[in-house]
Amino acid sequence: MEGTRLNKIERLLQKELSELFRRQTAMMRGTLVTVSRVRVSPDLGVAKVYLSIFPSEKGKELIESIEKNKKTLRYDLGQIVRMQLRRIPELVFYPDDSLDYVENIDKLLKK
Repeated sequence: MEGTRLNKIERLLQKELSELFRRQTAMMRGTLVTVSRVRVSPDLGVAKVYLSIFPSEKGKELIESIEKNKKTLRYDLGQIVRMQLRRIPELVFYPDDSLDYVENIDKLLKK
């Protein structure tokens, strides 16, 4: 039962963070930030957020910018999900490079 609850919370956080990033990156033409996965610790203290960034060249600087604005993002997320969650987890952001990995495998297979 605990796994089902965590899965629901992970999906909720993924959906709401995706919407926050969509609104913020709408002003930045040519940049797309997608929340590919969210993993929450069993005590709901930490949420690992995996971000897929296109184009991947901007990934490092965008992750650094997101890290600087982490408190604001957590506050905005808390305002959205305050009726569903009592405690908003601490957000930790990681780049999701699975698309780059798949692209690299495709290049190697074509050779």
